[in-house]
Amino acid sequence: MTVNTRQGDIVTRLGRFVGGRSDGVEIVEIDTGAAIVRVLPSRGMGIWEIEVGGTRFGWRSPVEGPVHPQHVPVFDPSGLGWLEGFDELVARCGLESNGAPQHDDAGHLVYPLHGRIANLPADSLSIEFDEASGRLDLIGEMLESRLFFKRFRLRSRIRMHAGSTRVDLLDDVTNELDKAATAQMLYHINVGPPVLGEGATLDAPTVELAGKDDLSAGEIDQWNQFGPPTAGYGERVYFSQLQADDNGHTTAMLCSADRDKALAVDFATKTLPYFVTWKNTASENDGYVTGLEPATNLPNTREFETGQGRVVTLEPGECVSFRLALIPMTDAAKIEKVSDAIERLREGVDTTVHREPKPGWSA
Repeated sequence: MTVNTRQGDIVTRLGRFVGGRSDGVEIVEIDTGAAIVRVLPSRGMGIWEIEVGGTRFGWRSPVEGPVHPQHVPVFDPSGLGWLEGFDELVARCGLESNGAPQHDDAGHLVYPLHGRIANLPADSLSIEFDEASGRLDLIGEMLESRLFFKRFRLRSRIRMHAGSTRVDLLDDVTNELDKAATAQMLYHINVGPPVLGEGATLDAPTVELAGKDDLSAGEIDQWNQFGPPTAGYGERVYFSQLQADDNGHTTAMLCSADRDKALAVDFATKTLPYFVTWKNTASENDGYVTGLEPATNLPNTREFETGQGRVVTLEPGECVSFRLALIPMTDAAKIEKVSDAIERLREGVDTTVHREPKPGWSA
């Protein structure tokens, strides 16, 4: 389908993968003229990849997806089955839980790694557009439910404009039970080469920063600096809060060493007050990637986060909104403009850096 607007044409295509573990996965490709965005309705409206001027924004996962959710054993007894489908540029984590797997005293799995939402298919897929502004929205709804326990509806609106590379995610989560419920959300935004590489840096207006564990804390001075692919590298994870502007928005940006490719993430801190950096600079065959992760909480077990008051309480019928944007760039001047904006957010901020894991942040 081609949408003609005053700002230019937007071309959309709907398809399905055939064969292997991808068989049956729906994909929507949206070409704004400046970027090609590939969305996976079958996988929770995740964004598989974005192309800008021949540069791919995403990563090469050993999983080699996209994997149909029927092949992802989310409730594997280890709690780690989610990793068997992990392949996207953007994967949502939630809605009941979004962090580490949690087991009961008998060793039975209670909450799996990163929750269920990334492996739930979208219903009511539709497109809305405005010819005057050049806006196009891809809309899908996912229902995460279990009789007697939960019924969360996520209505996701992925917004693009003709001639622009920016992709906005406007997500609304509603508690559809007649009793209060608690939710969590984390956006797992994953970037590999060519943006990530030796000498790449993460620029963010950090207010407070701590390593998740002793290994991460031991390299706190290099938390935002990235080395080459390294076989046997153990992941490092950093928890932080970022300075927001007067409108309650902040920006973090991963920039290539030569500063001609970057991905910026802009998000509203009112409902996404935490920012997690996942450094996994393993060998390319093992998954050379870093994660930029705005979240409602820190990705510990749900029990720990509940005890720290880091869950979102929703009364019957209540809705919480999450707003963030991806800004892929291949223009050095645009990258420097975003870098300058981050620097302005940083002005006058005294960053608190914890040399050891912070009690209350790390389980």
